[in-house]
Amino acid sequence: MTLAIVHSRALSGMEASEVSVEVHMANGLPAFAIVGLPDTEVKESRDRVRAAILTSGFTFPARKITVNLAPADLPKDSGRFDLPIALGILVASGQVKGDALGHYEFAGELALSGQLRAVRGGLAMTCHARRAGRAFVLPQQSAAEAALVADATVYSATTLLEVCAHLNGLQLLPRAQAESVLTTIGYPDLADVKGQGAAREALEIAAAGGHSLLLIGPPGTGKSMLASRLPGLLPPMQDDEALEAAAVQSLGSQGFSAEAWRARPFRAPHHTASAVAMVGGGSEPRPGEVSLAHRGVLFLDELPEFDRRVLEVLREPLENGVIHISRAARQATFPARFQLVAAMNPCPCGYLGHRSGRCQCTPEQVARYRGKISGPLLDRIDMHIEMPTLSPDELSGQGQGETSAAVRERVISARRIQLARQGKANADLSGAELDRYGLVEASAQQTLLQAVERLHLSARSYHRILRVARTIADLKGAERISRQEVLQAVQLRRAGLPNS
Repeated sequence: MTLAIVHSRALSGMEASEVSVEVHMANGLPAFAIVGLPDTEVKESRDRVRAAILTSGFTFPARKITVNLAPADLPKDSGRFDLPIALGILVASGQVKGDALGHYEFAGELALSGQLRAVRGGLAMTCHARRAGRAFVLPQQSAAEAALVADATVYSATTLLEVCAHLNGLQLLPRAQAESVLTTIGYPDLADVKGQGAAREALEIAAAGGHSLLLIGPPGTGKSMLASRLPGLLPPMQDDEALEAAAVQSLGSQGFSAEAWRARPFRAPHHTASAVAMVGGGSEPRPGEVSLAHRGVLFLDELPEFDRRVLEVLREPLENGVIHISRAARQATFPARFQLVAAMNPCPCGYLGHRSGRCQCTPEQVARYRGKISGPLLDRIDMHIEMPTLSPDELSGQGQGETSAAVRERVISARRIQLARQGKANADLSGAELDRYGLVEASAQQTLLQAVERLHLSARSYHRILRVARTIADLKGAERISRQEVLQAVQLRRAGLPNS
């Protein structure tokens, strides 16, 4: 046989397109060429593959070798093609049987010793291989995460020699097994937060309906503590949600750890993060913080300290739940359905309204500080909560607040009502769906319209208030939204930043 075809995958955003690694051998002077739009890492695989074949005890053929990565117009990157290229050479030279190649897909980077190194995106590639009806052979480190894909056949290998022995029928590779799913995830407990009853209630509403939240208060009032407790209040992840979130994280630079299976992501980027770090990008598009927080929480502390352009890129994913990255050579789409929790001080010094009276900021300084956050972005945040300084009695209080477990039970109950009624969380309802499922009493509708008129609220604010009111009613188990829920939702909308 002078031609061998090995199946593999190339990553482009969340897509893992099929790549046929075609290896042809011809007579002539020894040469080794790789074509099909390979990146630098793929071109360098020639030396890795040659050394790995020789150190594994095989003969590297002294012939003219041409490797074509089809389709030719699809960019190929990373070292994941090392393993399929090596197998193609060994099959084409008759050193390894190729009868079963069509039943498998392969990906893995080769060390010079023939060892297999982990590759990025194993979980995302396995999802597509399952749809194609093929088993996937991956390095041991990548196979553990790939095995999380239900009904997928994943084989774990540590060396090139083991893969060859499997194809030759001498010793079969072991099936990769998903690591045991954690029954209890160690989220921080809400009971650790003292006082702040209004903020705790807002956090519960945010968890129940999937709403975004802005916390405003002086330093030390518990803003960061509250934000870090939100993942522990959210309902358990469904299988498709967990797989979706894990697939996105497997594409990131840090990869995905099987220990984090079903744990809600919590991302807290520093305020010096760039716009590309926030939404993703690069010559090889990778997910940013908004996508790595998919199905979880994105926490932005010291919100006004972020660059204005960085904050503005949050508008589209907050509204649509996806992020589209367009570059000259590549386009990619990543999911970005996260809950935004932001925190900020009320003024530049942070002590506006503090009982100590230590704030010396002028109204102009306060307005300039708050003006760093645009009105359109604030309009997309469902609730704005003001957190006062704790009193000495609250600080020294020995009584423990309500635990995350107790609050989570109410959140799960409210979310169950939403799924039964409309099939999604209240925060994801469109305007038409809100009209259908809102179920607003006549007096509540009139109150809401009056609030919109008096407070000069936008149409977006109108819908966001209605969604929050729907969640409050669901937490109470009420079928229809009453005037009381509307008034509470309006108050949660305008606290702290009346002009938002």
